[in-house]
Amino acid sequence: MVLKPTRAGLQRAAQLIRSGAVIAFPTDTVYGLGAAADDEVAQKRVYRIKGRPVGLPLILMVAAESQLEGFVHVDARAEEMMRRWWPGPLTLILHAKGGGTLGVRIPKHKVALGLLRTAGPLLTTSANLHGKDPAMNAEDAGALPGVMAVLDGGIAPGGTASTVLDLTGPEPHVLREGAITAPELLGPPPLRSG
Repeated sequence: MVLKPTRAGLQRAAQLIRSGAVIAFPTDTVYGLGAAADDEVAQKRVYRIKGRPVGLPLILMVAAESQLEGFVHVDARAEEMMRRWWPGPLTLILHAKGGGTLGVRIPKHKVALGLLRTAGPLLTTSANLHGKDPAMNAEDAGALPGVMAVLDGGIAPGGTASTVLDLTGPEPHVLREGAITAPELLGPPPLRSG
């Protein structure tokens, strides 16, 4: 089922998510698969649809930093990165409440943010079979068996996965260089012209 990113389409997508469905949606990087952050059965569906090894964690996507409460511990270093790079193609690995770690991100994409505001936090990964190129449009994302619906936001604008920055150790560590390069990320903030 292809949904338009209208208010009705976003509400239908949110209903599907709340009922345990996995849906595909556009982000600022590529199309993603999303399941409700509090639905373990739906999250297992994401792994099955993608053929993703269970040891590879999903990323929590939210529409606002306030939605991270209850999921992760946000320290001053994380706050600084969030202020500088969010919304945008940066995934931060933080200490999860209850132990372990969790990758978190706010995408810079109108449709993704609309979905996250309507459906709430989602556990996500790129829309593709594990090891294959990520889907860049609704047709490719919706072709994955098991995806109940796809929000059609046209072609994903980024094409490069998010950069993953681990902030759980003493020093920030780039786990995957993506849309933001390591020197950009870890260097001094750009001077503002005034």
